[in-house]
Amino acid sequence: MFSDPLKPAYWLTIFIAGIATVACAGGIFSKDLYRDSEFIKTAWFGNDIVTLSIAIPLLLVALAFARKGSQRAQLVWMGLLGYMVYNYAFYLFGAAFNAFFLLYILLFSMSVYALAIGLFNLDVAGISQRFSSKTPVKALGIYLLLVSLPLGIFELSQCMRSIISGETPQIPSLIFALDLSVVVPTTALAAILLWRHQAWGYILGAMMLIKAFTYGMVLSFSTALLAGFRLSGTWDPLMPFYVFVALGGLAGSYVLLSHLKPVSHT
Repeated sequence: MFSDPLKPAYWLTIFIAGIATVACAGGIFSKDLYRDSEFIKTAWFGNDIVTLSIAIPLLLVALAFARKGSQRAQLVWMGLLGYMVYNYAFYLFGAAFNAFFLLYILLFSMSVYALAIGLFNLDVAGISQRFSSKTPVKALGIYLLLVSLPLGIFELSQCMRSIISGETPQIPSLIFALDLSVVVPTTALAAILLWRHQAWGYILGAMMLIKAFTYGMVLSFSTALLAGFRLSGTWDPLMPFYVFVALGGLAGSYVLLSHLKPVSHT
């Protein structure tokens, strides 16, 4: 039925972008959509702005170039689909039930399927062989470890403190669940595989760098909003880390992808 094995993922991505635009616009312009506390509502608001203004446009641009055969764009596309999976897991499982609940189900499930189809049909070996021997895999691997290890240590310590004290952690447990089960191990694995020049290291490395940039922007912007509206009491002490994640992810993505030799069509 599909001559191009990636075609189902292309169509799913278009639907994801369209539905995510509706979801973000609703979150930004409707005062009654979110039923959470004012603190959480502000965090959703910041998330919606970054997703609408950065993630969705980048996703559509990456898709357009990926369909033309750009392997760089394919990696950006996969990274942004990973962002969508992670992002809408929070809305689906973490937000109080609201009118967009079914949209969150669609966004999460379609993002999972699009990412799975994309990764399954990606030319992993071919792409990895096109990276220059001068690709700074060690520097990029160190950055990824500097993101994953402090995050893992901080969240594990928070979990252990709450378990020992018997108190409910201030941070929603869903954040611990997603970060410690998916983000931290995958980022660390990407660093190790990239350091060793393994094929999947380049793929996962690109994805986690792009995820670091996009979600680092979400965390930085939302933290600034919370402090500006005086809902957090004070600036989050992790703000420098969020900025480091965002800027490092952006710079790392550029450096890694710039060392991927384009496919010659001659």
